[in-house]
Amino acid sequence: MAAQLFFNGLVTGLLLALPALALTLVFGVLKFANFAVGAMLTLGAYAAWVANVQLGMPLTAAAAIAAVVVAGAGLLADQLAFEKLRLRGSITLLVASMGVSLVIENVCRFFFGNASRGFDVALSRPIRWQGVRINQEQITIAITVLVCLVLVDALLRFTPLGRAMRAVADNASLAAVRGVERRTIARLTWALVGALLGLAGVLTGLDRSIDPLIGWNYQIAIFAAAILGGLGSPIGAVLGALAIGVAEEMSALVIPTNYRQVVSFAVILALLLFRANGLLGAKAARK
Repeated sequence: MAAQLFFNGLVTGLLLALPALALTLVFGVLKFANFAVGAMLTLGAYAAWVANVQLGMPLTAAAAIAAVVVAGAGLLADQLAFEKLRLRGSITLLVASMGVSLVIENVCRFFFGNASRGFDVALSRPIRWQGVRINQEQITIAITVLVCLVLVDALLRFTPLGRAMRAVADNASLAAVRGVERRTIARLTWALVGALLGLAGVLTGLDRSIDPLIGWNYQIAIFAAAILGGLGSPIGAVLGALAIGVAEEMSALVIPTNYRQVVSFAVILALLLFRANGLLGAKAARK
């Protein structure tokens, strides 16, 4: 049982990795915690559901549409709200993101109702390896997330956009002196973050049923993962996501599964009390 829970925890951690990475990218570049991360994930799940079930598209095409839709939503939110409030400080932007979250969640609820929905995918038999049950959805989640993480890492390390994003994250004023346009970088960051959250919504919809609260159910764990790794540290966000995923699943050995989110709350509280910068936050700040 422990081996199965550990494996499930790794998959859960990978599910959390993309939204945690999206959260830390916004925090690093734009300097505020995006509370709408869960709602944007929900929007991605519904966009993919419409493309897959209503329009009959394969899930891969539906995932691409979800990425584009949520990227567009991120750009729209930036243009209508965040850009106008950027000079007001991080608290104002955080509150604005709460408003964006409520708007997205209620738009989804208005159009799709509260009923649970699922993708139109072929059923497949799970495989067993060393006593661990592995289903096709878990394999798809793992491969997709790992590919996305490699691509994002390459983008941040080796492309002009990635170097510009890191420059703005390190010192926005110095980056502006060197000719980096922060407004452009902000919009490109929102497009990237939206694409990641759109894909995360699709993968989450593979793992569980889709409803208006699908993103909210992961919100605390996403924040715990990003805070654990150190807000602003992409590598830390991924490692934090894996740690939170495994910890939540393994907690079923000692507490009822209905209370597993207590783990995320406990991690956030402990970090705020003893290491507010997270495990890799200090290192990221020095860079």
